Amino acid sequence: MVQAIPFLLVLSLALVAPGHSARKCVLTGKWVNDLGSNMTIGALNGKGEFAGSYHTAVTATMNEIQVSPLQGSQHNTNQKSQPTFGFTVNWSFSDSVTVFTGQCFVDDEGKEVLKTMWLLRSHVDKISDDWKATRVGINTFTRLRSRKE
Repeated sequence: MVQAIPFLLVLSLALVAPGHSARKCVLTGKWVNDLGSNMTIGALNGKGEFAGSYHTAVTATMNEIQVSPLQGSQHNTNQKSQPTFGFTVNWSFSDSVTVFTGQCFVDDEGKEVLKTMWLLRSHVDKISDDWKATRVGINTFTRLRSRKE
């Protein structure tokens, strides 16, 4: 029994010690995706709603890229450590809107990652062009760190 006590102590510490999965993924902050686009998400309100900005690195238009507003919401703001979310970007420089949906994860190395899927709807002049008006894709975002970090 005496020899079992150190083993049980180590086991209990391992079970209650916070690991990477216990770390909460937080949407608020600055993010960069796999295409080099930058996004800033502001603080969540009491309903899980947030606002921010999106500066895309890619576009299908000839217009000059501009920072565009985003609005969204996060599900289970107080209950889940890796929450789901969605947001809409209303592009300031084109007649299109993109909706993103995803989940905020903490990976095995303890880094926060946003895995997203998006639908972009572009304006078309006639219904017969509807077939080419919607695009779909995926993006992975990582937290943008300052050079001092």
